[in-house]
Amino acid sequence: MTAKASCDAVLMIGFGGPTRADQVRPFLDNVVRGRQIPRERYEEVVHHYDLLGGRSPYNDLTMRQAAALREELAKKGAPVPVGVGMAKWEPYVADSLRALTEGGARRVLGFIMAAHRSEASFERYQATVNDARAAIGDGAPEVVYPESWHDHPLFIGALASRTREAYARLGQQDASGVRLIFTAHSIPLAMADAGPYVKQLAQSAWMTAAKLGIGGWKLAYQSRSGSPREAWLEPDIKDTLRSLDAKAAVVVPIGFLCDHVEVLYDLDIEAAQIAREAGIRMERAPTVGDHPLFIEMMASIIAAHAGG
Repeated sequence: MTAKASCDAVLMIGFGGPTRADQVRPFLDNVVRGRQIPRERYEEVVHHYDLLGGRSPYNDLTMRQAAALREELAKKGAPVPVGVGMAKWEPYVADSLRALTEGGARRVLGFIMAAHRSEASFERYQATVNDARAAIGDGAPEVVYPESWHDHPLFIGALASRTREAYARLGQQDASGVRLIFTAHSIPLAMADAGPYVKQLAQSAWMTAAKLGIGGWKLAYQSRSGSPREAWLEPDIKDTLRSLDAKAAVVVPIGFLCDHVEVLYDLDIEAAQIAREAGIRMERAPTVGDHPLFIEMMASIIAAHAGG
């Protein structure tokens, strides 16, 4: 359901991540519950967290986005309560929605922290919210969602700004020898075919490149975790780097809104190693995070659905 009537609270809905080493396995147990994930893959991801200090910055960064959002909403004269709920770790969606309910919320704007829609990045979060509402019972607030914002000018502006940062670090006078590669989480082909995920990713990438005045770019995928017998979106970023016809590349994690293990390990460690082996200088653009343009975009969408 998309938002039409006014909302009196906001729930930012994210995936979540472990904040301490002793939370890594319980978190991963939540993630893989009900899925056929090979044990070796599970242990491989545990090792990734070990390499990153036994934690993810995802929760901290999402809370930073929420704090910036509250400030921006206050500036816009729409200081509605902003809660943060995670699907796979604390603070859980159910607990955060209950807190908003106890604070008097009756219609909540659910802002799912994913720009490009697929079953995994949208419908599953909605199902988590529905479960939370069912647990609250008759007093549960209505939860509505904004229209897709993958092509919002402020989101594109934030992506372009982050991409410029990576180009600046390369320090090359001639950018024609630099390949621009956008990456997003791979998903099963059957899931991709059932929704707008690939189309939306391509649109965001095209708009970002156009804003930068860059004509050529590639879209690659990363972080595949499913059965090797199942077809998933390709090409993988590692294969893209191995076959690159240049010695420099800017990699933009367009499908991720803040840093977590799938950016910090899969790109900064694994893909970067592939690039070095191929003799490629790779610069990874920062995720949009709490970039002022991204926060302004969120606030403008929320303000349009609040008050009155």
